[in-house]
Amino acid sequence: MRFAPLVIATASAALLVPTALAAPAPVPAAAGPATPAPPAVDKPGGRYEHGVRLAFRAERGAVVRYTLDGTTPTRHSRLYVPGVPVRITQDTNVTAVAFRGGRASVPVSRGYLVRSAEKPVARVVVMSDVHIGDYAKNTGKWASFFDTIGSVFPRPDAILSNGDMINDNGDGKGPDHAVVARIFQENLRRKGMTGTQVLLSNGNHDDSLAQIRAHYPKAWFPDAGGGFYESSVGGVPLLTLNTETYNSSTEQQNWLKKRMAELTAKSPNTPVLVQGHRPASNTVMDGQQAANPKLTADLSAFPQAVFFSGHSHLNLNDDRSVHQKDFTAVNDGSMSYVEMDHGYQAVTEEGLANRFESPTSQALFVEVYKDRTEIARVNMAADKHDIYTGGKWSADWQPPYASAGTLSGRSWTVRLKGRTAQQIKDNFTYTAAHRNTTAPVFTGRRPLSAVRDAKGGTALRIAQARDDQMVHHYRVDVTDETTGAKALSSKVLAEYYYAPLPNSLDVPLPAAAPGTRYAARVTAVDAYGNASAEVSLKFRR
Repeated sequence: MRFAPLVIATASAALLVPTALAAPAPVPAAAGPATPAPPAVDKPGGRYEHGVRLAFRAERGAVVRYTLDGTTPTRHSRLYVPGVPVRITQDTNVTAVAFRGGRASVPVSRGYLVRSAEKPVARVVVMSDVHIGDYAKNTGKWASFFDTIGSVFPRPDAILSNGDMINDNGDGKGPDHAVVARIFQENLRRKGMTGTQVLLSNGNHDDSLAQIRAHYPKAWFPDAGGGFYESSVGGVPLLTLNTETYNSSTEQQNWLKKRMAELTAKSPNTPVLVQGHRPASNTVMDGQQAANPKLTADLSAFPQAVFFSGHSHLNLNDDRSVHQKDFTAVNDGSMSYVEMDHGYQAVTEEGLANRFESPTSQALFVEVYKDRTEIARVNMAADKHDIYTGGKWSADWQPPYASAGTLSGRSWTVRLKGRTAQQIKDNFTYTAAHRNTTAPVFTGRRPLSAVRDAKGGTALRIAQARDDQMVHHYRVDVTDETTGAKALSSKVLAEYYYAPLPNSLDVPLPAAAPGTRYAARVTAVDAYGNASAEVSLKFRR
């Protein structure tokens, strides 16, 4: 993920308002005494109604270098000068590293959303795929998640949990909904969000509608029997669908079309928020894991609809997570673990693997204004971990999360401009006609190099290419020049779902005899298929 280049201004020391700095974090025991502690940052990440001036502090003898584009700082990154603040004037991920001698601290990342003093009509957090079952495993994790929510929206008007609150697979886990209710209620009280509405939709892992009704307050799921209902958040209409039955439920279909027609006739330039667990067909993420073609058809007459869906676990970093044609469809990510497109490989602790999951969590922060809807993409946790440890599923990584509150992409802005439905559609931004056409670029002088991996084998190191949105994957082909055989041919994920973005990937090669000569060819590809110029390297094992 890349943000647009920023204009960075600095202020003189005299203009810096002194602010108490938190003490640098303790050095991890495994890091050794010579490794500097992570630098302290004087302002927490979150939402600000003005620009932000940042100061860093490192241990004695260490210097701080930082980035503003989501990447991991190196010894060549911007040097922080004590007393000269770093000014943030638009949405930015800031990452800082302390360097001392040849050693570097672990990175510290913060996400800053910069808004004006204009007050939105409604603030809504949209999440899905919570998949809670065990109370003890989830208390610390969800305390961190609610702290992140509070850093962006201290008092959200509503939190939407858009299906799959639990992980029932027809095995009678419906009572786990009581665990979700307990965790949510405890954190709402702890954060002072007692006035925040919680509104749930039914997902395929939620057991039955009766189990949902039995374990949550009635106000959280006020359906009349079919799992669908209408609410209002700050005066903004919200329709909750039961996407498990939509295609077969004429009652639900007729209700949706009737209410959409009534609401949009009354206020044709006001958005109608719609939540439903499963994606609508032929919309977000190129239609992956979508269902309910009748829903797509029924919403097609209403460009005012902003439909939020989960289910797929597909990540929010990818700008295909927003789609506009006849209405706006938005993927809301996952709070348990995220997925990437299938058909790619990932560099893991066990080598190159057919892996499409990451133990990271994301949600949307939606602000409805009189003339637009702003949708921010926020990481609850995006630290680099493997989804498997010792061959066992390990999505329940516990806090603290160094990446909590970082941004997983630019905010999306939905505007309803026009007097007719067709005029509104003609003014849409995130359409097929506006899909990104800018290809990634390798910027370093040595984009490829051969290195030894941790197991003593040979790996091809790829210095990450740059893109205006994000590099999705690399096409990697390595040939044994002696035999002409392919040593490796793979599409390797670019690890864009971590924060900060790693600077390089070490792609392990199959074991070979010493002296084996290789020829490598690599192309960087973004989410829309735009490909960089090919880079190459010849090297010997």
